[in-house]
Amino acid sequence: MADLSRRRQIGTNLVIVRAVPGNRSRAMVCFGGMTVPAALGRSGRTAFKREGDGATPIASMRLLHGFTRGDRVKSLRTPLPMRRIAKDMLWCDQPDHPSYNRLVRAPFRPSHEEMMRQDGLYDICLVLDWNITTRSRHRGSAIFFHLIKPGYQPTAGCVAVSLRDMQRLIRFMRRGTVVRIL
Repeated sequence: MADLSRRRQIGTNLVIVRAVPGNRSRAMVCFGGMTVPAALGRSGRTAFKREGDGATPIASMRLLHGFTRGDRVKSLRTPLPMRRIAKDMLWCDQPDHPSYNRLVRAPFRPSHEEMMRQDGLYDICLVLDWNITTRSRHRGSAIFFHLIKPGYQPTAGCVAVSLRDMQRLIRFMRRGTVVRIL
């Protein structure tokens, strides 16, 4: 029991995401002694991420903060800073806009994603520091760690796990935890 506790303490600063051989849009997430299945981008992984390519960047990214649908997810336990999603919250994915790869508020005409999704993918949505602290146009936006579609269908470039697995993992995640896509 003490060994598992020690492994969890050691592993709580690094999340490893390894692609599953033979399926470019599937992965295994290893964190704090746990290993869970995950979905990746429909185009697999890439070292040369571009806006709209459907690929998950091969990179080490820090967790910054998260969002949650408080009307759907109750009593979420995590040391990670979390913010409740409001109806007017959007994420700008228009590369030539000054708010590219940033949270914006409706009404907003340029291209964007709605944070309050009907499909539940962002009921728990963690923001990875991909092209955020230092931004470059067309380098990719909205690389999140979020919930899966049924059957672990591919994402648009994010990492996604089941609600049950997210609830287990997020208890140990904090600002600065590194998610390393291999």
